[in-house]
Amino acid sequence: MNCLIVEDQPPAQRILKKYITDYGSLDLRATYPDALQAADHLRRESIDLMFLDINLPKLSGLDFLKSLPHPPAVILTTAYSEFALEGYELDVVDYLLKPFSFQRFVKAVNKVPTQRPAAPTAEHPVDIFIKSGHEHVRINLQEVLYLQAGADYTELVTAQKKHLSTDSLRAWLDRLDGQQFLQVHKSFVVNLHHVERVIGNEIFLPDHLTIPIGRTYKDDFLERLVR
Repeated sequence: MNCLIVEDQPPAQRILKKYITDYGSLDLRATYPDALQAADHLRRESIDLMFLDINLPKLSGLDFLKSLPHPPAVILTTAYSEFALEGYELDVVDYLLKPFSFQRFVKAVNKVPTQRPAAPTAEHPVDIFIKSGHEHVRINLQEVLYLQAGADYTELVTAQKKHLSTDSLRAWLDRLDGQQFLQVHKSFVVNLHHVERVIGNEIFLPDHLTIPIGRTYKDDFLERLVR
């Protein structure tokens, strides 16, 4: 089982590395001092287990975990017990309160499921290039909030930017992962991982964005939300 350490304190890094070595069946792929570097690694390689500190620079461990659409198994590590409840609400495997013993480390690792949900495959890649005007632009599909059909184009909307594609919305539906993207209106496809709430016939997304739900799509959409 491969793993990552995301921890900014060198003494804590050393302890985790020693415990991982002593455990024997863990393959440490990398150690990172902040969540942004770890996120870049997760885009390149599927990871089974991540040891994640909560108090990190730039982006906290909990906020980082919330941002991941397909997180690996996570064991949280921190010196502060008050974060335990929120950690478990995020479906982490275990919560290690520093300082922790090797025996406690082993108990946590032994809770990790032997099989994790499948990561995105080549059939449904995370990154994709789209033709936009006279250039090809690389887009991380996990960051796409929704797609909207135009007269002769499709608009892919992220929190940072809107990208125009000459492909139709129907063509995009054929390319996207049906477990993550769902058509909710004749002109809209939503990334289910970014849905924050639903009120009436409106879907609320990050940054105060809203999109409509078509009457013929609503039952299927609501059913998918509660699966």
